[in-house]
Amino acid sequence: MSMEAANKKKLLARMRRAEGQISAVRRMIDGDSGCVDTLIQIAAIQGALAKIGELVLSDHIESCVADAFQHGDDDHRRQTIDELMDVFARYGRIGGR
Repeated sequence: MSMEAANKKKLLARMRRAEGQISAVRRMIDGDSGCVDTLIQIAAIQGALAKIGELVLSDHIESCVADAFQHGDDDHRRQTIDELMDVFARYGRIGGR
């Protein structure tokens, strides 16, 4: 994946925030924080990861998929469609939407 520098910077910033949230949940569990508060933080992490996934998927479609359709042969386009359908199937299960 060759991501634009600006997109990569945004994604890395989001990842650092998600890592911080995960560390906070670890501390909450270690410190016997309330279950509801912990679950709320876990939901926030899931939302953050879902957004990261959406951004990566969008970048993939705008770059890799578009390139396959503009410059690829029939086999490459078919392979790209198959990969994208697999991603949609997997992302649908873990994306929570």
